This record gives sequence, structure tokens and C-alpha cells, in this order.
Amino acid sequence: MRVLLTGGAGYIGSHTLLKLLQDGRNSVMALDNFSNSSPEALRRVQKLSNSNFETHVGDYREPNVLDSVFDSFRPDAVIHFAGLKAVGESNEKPLLYYDQNVSGSIGLLDCMQRFGCKKIVFSSSATVYGEAQYLPYDEDHPLNPTNPYGRTKYFIEEIIRDWVASQSDASAVLLRYFNPVGADESGEIGEDPRTIPNNLLPYISQVAVGRLKELSIFGNDYETRDGTGERDYIHIDDLAAAHIQAVKFALDNRGCEAINVGTGKGVTVLEMVKAFEEASNREIPFQIKGKREGDVARSFAKVTKAQKLLGWRAEKDLVDVCRTAWNWQTKNPSGY
Repeated sequence: MRVLLTGGAGYIGSHTLLKLLQDGRNSVMALDNFSNSSPEALRRVQKLSNSNFETHVGDYREPNVLDSVFDSFRPDAVIHFAGLKAVGESNEKPLLYYDQNVSGSIGLLDCMQRFGCKKIVFSSSATVYGEAQYLPYDEDHPLNPTNPYGRTKYFIEEIIRDWVASQSDASAVLLRYFNPVGADESGEIGEDPRTIPNNLLPYISQVAVGRLKELSIFGNDYETRDGTGERDYIHIDDLAAAHIQAVKFALDNRGCEAINVGTGKGVTVLEMVKAFEEASNREIPFQIKGKREGDVARSFAKVTKAQKLLGWRAEKDLVDVCRTAWNWQTKNPSGY
């Protein structure tokens, strides 16, 4: 089995690449333009796995890049990570997000079809659900994303559904991530945002290590246990393992399945701060600010479908999350 990872050097991509190699999948290629990632991540994956894999540097939106990759590598399946992912930025630059995420994905599917590659695992998001009509979110919950980033994920899901329906031998798994966090146990690869982090845990860890002065908490009057936003945080190792199972499922089945990937439990911002303070033995100063446009109060998954179809469930807990994130940050105080 030959697997192409678009955005393979990114946070989720690099951990999934490592899991694929550790699972014995040596015919793997990582495609990345390093716009929000580092080639160092790929060098470290190679060292950790003691395995060789192919790398192609380029923007997946460029047709000549995809044609070159598919012509030389001939993948059997694609895991599609490439894309922009910041909710706040998507509100400010919606056209950039539609171009990068939606237009890019259409070009990828077109190239897959031309080269006879009919299997895809898509990096989707729980943001497709929008405000909760009920909790936990299951895969049948109405889809009503509240920001351009979430809408790009929703549109891509629908495009993939139509693409699969048009071909009797195609299959897709739409993995709706909740909140990926943590790092590899080695501390060699982890989340390394180029600018001020948009996600909670790297923000906390950069405050703990002294790169940032204080944490900004956006809103403390939500209807949650302590007024701060509540999310389902899934360890990156568990998320990477879900991709391995999703690829296997796509290869053995036909049609399109949307599957939640989470723990089924919610953690508030203040609970995460406390857990990280305990793991790092550092105080995390914070300041309460106004709510961000597009944020929802609570979000956590129903995960029975992943257990049933993929034979997968999250294994790691909040202690593992904070411990491995702090291990990564202390070993790499300035990132890659």
C-alpha cells in the first residue's frame, strides 16, 4: 500500500507519518510546502522510525506539483491534511481559506481521479457541527458551521461525498477531529506554531516556558462548569492511530463515512490550565478577554462509531496530554 500525506510535515501529519512507518507502511510520501511546518519534523520522524520515506516539497494547489507526485509515486490512498486551520484568521481572510482549503481539495480529487487513486482519508473538524443542538455530538448532528474555516471543512466533505458517489470503487473517511493536543513520547516532534498560537495547549506551554507573557482566555461567561469554553481534547498519538485504522477501512470498503475522533469527554480552559500547571510545576498567568467570533461554548464527541467501524478508541488522558506537551516544549523551547 502506497500512502500520500498532503501536509505531511505538519503537526498532525508528522505524527501520523511516524505511526504509518512504525506500523510497517514504508511506501509513504510526505508532500508539504513548509508554509506552516518545518523540514526538521520530517528529519526527526526518519530518525525516530529508522525508516526511509519519500518527500516532495511543493504547494498542493499547483497542478504541476500534484501531477509530478502522482506520476512518480502512484499512491493507493491519500491522507489529506493540507490546509489552513485558524478560526480567527478565517474570519479575517475568508477568500484565502476558500482558495487554500476548498479549491486545493478539488484539484487534489481531480488529480486522484486522473491517476486512478480512489481512496482518501480527509482531515475534517468538529467545527462542521456549529452550535450544539444536543451533546455529545454524534455524526448525525445537523451541520451548521459558524465560521469560514468550519464552512471550508463542510464544503470539502460534501465535495468528497459527491466524488465518491460518482465512482462505484471509491471510498472516503471524513475524520472529524475535536481538539488534537500533546506530543510524541520522545519529545522530538510536537506542535510548533509559527506565530502566536491559535490553539490553547501550545499557547499555555509557551507561557510556561517563557516565550509568551500570559495566556489569553476568550470568554468566562459561557454556560459551562467554570464559565470558560469546554472542548474534547484528544492526544495526538491517539489521533494518528485513528488515521491508520481509517486508511485500512477505506481500502477494504466502499462509500463515504464521517467519523468523530475524540475522547467523549469535555475539559474547560481553566481545567486545562490547572492540569498543565501540575504537569509543569509552573504557574500560568492569564487574562480574560472577550469572546471570539465563531467560538462555541461546549464541544465533545460521541465516539461509538469510531469504535464500531474502525476498532479505535482514545487511550491517553489529560495527564498524558500535558506531560507530553511539556516534554516537547522543554526539549524544544524555541520549536524546531
